[in-house]
Amino acid sequence: MSKSLIALAPTPTFDALAYRRAAFDTVGEALDYAALGEKGMNFHDARADLVRAYPYAELAADARVRALRLLADGVRPGDRVALIAETGADFAAAFFAAIYAGAYPVPLPLPTSFGGREAYVEQIATQLRSCEPKLVLSPEGLFPMVEQAAAGLCPAHDWTPYFAVPSPVTDLPEAVKTDIAYLQYSSGSTRFPHGVAVTHEALLANLAGHAYCMEAGDGDRVVSWLPWYHDMGLVGCMLAPLANQISVDYLATEDFARRPLSWLTLISRNKDATLSYSPTFGYDICARRISASIDVKERFDLSRWRVAGNGADMIRPEVMQAFVDVFDAAGFKASAFLPSYGLAEATLAVSIMPLGEGIVSDLIDERTLSGSGGGRTDKRQPTRFRAIVNCGKAVPGLTIEIRSEDGVIVPDRKIGRVFVRGLGVMAGYFRDEEATRAALSPDGWLDTGDMGYLSAGSIFIVGRAKDMIIINGKNHWPQDIEWAIEQLPGFKAGDIAAFAITTPSGEEAPAVLVQCRTTNVDERAVLREAIRSKVRAITGMACVVELVPPRTLPKTSSGKLSRSKARSQYLSGEIQPFDVAA
Repeated sequence: MSKSLIALAPTPTFDALAYRRAAFDTVGEALDYAALGEKGMNFHDARADLVRAYPYAELAADARVRALRLLADGVRPGDRVALIAETGADFAAAFFAAIYAGAYPVPLPLPTSFGGREAYVEQIATQLRSCEPKLVLSPEGLFPMVEQAAAGLCPAHDWTPYFAVPSPVTDLPEAVKTDIAYLQYSSGSTRFPHGVAVTHEALLANLAGHAYCMEAGDGDRVVSWLPWYHDMGLVGCMLAPLANQISVDYLATEDFARRPLSWLTLISRNKDATLSYSPTFGYDICARRISASIDVKERFDLSRWRVAGNGADMIRPEVMQAFVDVFDAAGFKASAFLPSYGLAEATLAVSIMPLGEGIVSDLIDERTLSGSGGGRTDKRQPTRFRAIVNCGKAVPGLTIEIRSEDGVIVPDRKIGRVFVRGLGVMAGYFRDEEATRAALSPDGWLDTGDMGYLSAGSIFIVGRAKDMIIINGKNHWPQDIEWAIEQLPGFKAGDIAAFAITTPSGEEAPAVLVQCRTTNVDERAVLREAIRSKVRAITGMACVVELVPPRTLPKTSSGKLSRSKARSQYLSGEIQPFDVAA
């Protein structure tokens, strides 16, 4: 029979290998164990059709051969090997080849739909300068840009011909649990471009704690579209399934961006799919893509999806409820939602909600968030509340504290800075002692840079400290301003950036940059006034509204809005708004 007529079979959900919950000293050891079974990775196209099954046994064999190539090319333990993190077997094999060679794999981002070629080349060059790799490896299609970025910094290779070169067989280095496993570039711009150094010990402790909270194990199956250069995609959806011997089905991030409902199609087709994670915007875009012509019940079956993880950005209860409203007919259960909180500096997960509780919100008087306290000066003004989502309790091995600006631990339900200590916290920022000292205390406490509060042991995140807009002594969270504007017709997440500026009169004022798609001057004027009214209703103050062309606002490597960069580009004149009269 012709090979083309033989149906591809995915790796199984069940096999005879005894389950071990990330109980290994190194991630290489975790792969060696998973390779004894039949499970593995499965790669799908934009229509959710399987194009390649890649058992962990095949991954381990390929990675060991590729590790010999790295050694033959002079790569030694502790060297860095930069890799463009394209979702596929080639990246996975190269990543673990670096692990087996004792080097530190450094996943680097793919190009995004914004910024263009030169912005991508500069981003890669900046990260290469930071990690100083022995070499950088790239898929063929991106190689010209990667080669340009690497010029004068390190050799660049197309990984297909690079790994096709035969190499002499030799012993591979033996890693120990305290060695650095990989470098992860955090998507945020606060400490960019510092590489987060994660040890094998920290990684596996976090993966075990994560799996414990989700009760993940034999019989589970993961579906993911998350990028492998982001901690949720790399750690949560590539390394976690492998370390817990779970098969996983992948949809490339760019395919999800083009056809987001393919994510749900993949979950529906695979009758064993039980675990899948997404930031809030993933759920949002799927709910928005459902039109009246789509029969949700006929097209999707989400009844076996037991863990629908939420993380990586602010969790919006309204969005999650909209998803439930749309996909309830397909068997989706609201109790499947699993809010969590984490960051690359803590490997991945800091806290996870108990299973089965879904989205639990806490209504907070906005005066508490603004720091104004006390009673209302105008009794006619209604009290406004903001819903803050419960992100659960600390994963095993971690401790959370909330501290005031002067470092004092604050009581329950008092907002302060979030600090974390324990297994899973990074070793530090690679070759940046100053940044490491600023984030990590000598006794191991990590300043996350986030603001939140504890209540009965559960953490509630209210925003990033660096993004806070402080006007007349009151704090305003830019996420709230952006979210309010998104409710106006025609806007979506990522279209708005809110931040504080100093006006010509010397006063602080909120400013919003809004990506505008209309070319009609009158419509723009109406839009500006509608935005001003929205912001005035939230802050009680007038704001500066600037309409900018689509695809103008800068994003981080994981596709999140970068407010600090937007502000910087606006103030420097790099971002040019539409003229008011134009």
